[in-house]
Amino acid sequence: MAVVVVFAVALAGCAGQPVEPEPRIVRVEVPVVVPCRADEVAVPPWAAEGLRKSDSLELKVRALLAERRQARGYIRELLAANEACR
Repeated sequence: MAVVVVFAVALAGCAGQPVEPEPRIVRVEVPVVVPCRADEVAVPPWAAEGLRKSDSLELKVRALLAERRQARGYIRELLAANEACR
């Protein structure tokens, strides 16, 4: 019987002390939306804009070929700006 009383007193002494949880650091990785800060791509002055109906066929073809090269460069700049925002 004395053992039971000692055991009860020991348990009562432990129950009165508050147990504080051990501090721990938790790392949480959450994706955050960030606005794109790419420079605006300027539209080039197209070579065929100034063509007239009365211009020669050779002049029109040269202008259209030049405009095609301009368009390729412009598209590359747009793709690069778009890729920078990913």
